[in-house]
Amino acid sequence: MLKTILLAVMKPTILVGGQAVIEGVMMRVPGSYATAVRDPKGKIHVDKHDFISITEKSDLWAKPIFRGMAGLYEAMKMGMQTLQWSADIAIPDEKNNKPNKFVELLSSIFAVGLAITLFMIAPMWITTKLFDVEREAITFNLASGGFRITFFIIYIFLISLMKDVSRLFQYHGAEHRVVYNFESGEEVEIKNAQNFPTQHPRCGTSFMFIVLLSAIIIFSLVDSLLLYILGNISLPIRLIVHLPMIPLVAGLSYEVIKITARKQSFIFKILRAPGLWLQNITTQKPDNDMVEVAIIALKEAFGDKYDEMVGKEYVAEAIG
Repeated sequence: MLKTILLAVMKPTILVGGQAVIEGVMMRVPGSYATAVRDPKGKIHVDKHDFISITEKSDLWAKPIFRGMAGLYEAMKMGMQTLQWSADIAIPDEKNNKPNKFVELLSSIFAVGLAITLFMIAPMWITTKLFDVEREAITFNLASGGFRITFFIIYIFLISLMKDVSRLFQYHGAEHRVVYNFESGEEVEIKNAQNFPTQHPRCGTSFMFIVLLSAIIIFSLVDSLLLYILGNISLPIRLIVHLPMIPLVAGLSYEVIKITARKQSFIFKILRAPGLWLQNITTQKPDNDMVEVAIIALKEAFGDKYDEMVGKEYVAEAIG
């Protein structure tokens, strides 16, 4: 039962882009990814897979915006799979070691439904009920976007109060510190990694915040067009139109986060700031054992290529 509850609660955090898992970390590098998880007895288990993104196989999906759409889908699929595997290792079911596919499906449906309800349906419904702005595209989406951002912050804060989620966020911090250590060119070890910050500009939390801001702009433009054509928009129509556009919003946000992570001008620092601030919730200081797990995940992901890759920004796209 504990495993089912944790998966139902944590899967929405995967939608934020997190690559920390239950009692472990998943590291993704070019050509493969590896997950390291510590079991209740202290043993570290590793699960490695070869992986080539569709963005490397298709010219279409390699183009700007499209690569963000593909990346989000791949990250969500990979994140849910690794989260489930980590749960099986960290919280073994003594009565039945075989995963219940039906329960897994229900938890996934619940996670997606929770995310859509909290971040799409509820903000629009509240805006419709509280304000008479259905025919004002920009005002409506500014209001609903404000509620969406508020719900997101409240959600991650509330789940951070859970002991197991708090540990998940510590592993998130371990992941970031090890990535920083790796990219610095210094020897990747626990002592060195612990000297780096837990906040990272390419974090999935920062990405999610950019998604929330981008949604306000894109949905405002779309609603303006719909109002021009239809003259009025009901809540169901808004949902029917907005939901399929989430991949487009994600694709645009992906391009924005790539730019803001590298540019140091004032405007880009402002765009980075909210995401970095939110990481005070979604990343917490890890202990040495957690950093050890993150290091193992990184080294196992690279395998024999590890030594020649040290110091390069190769795990940037995988940061959660």
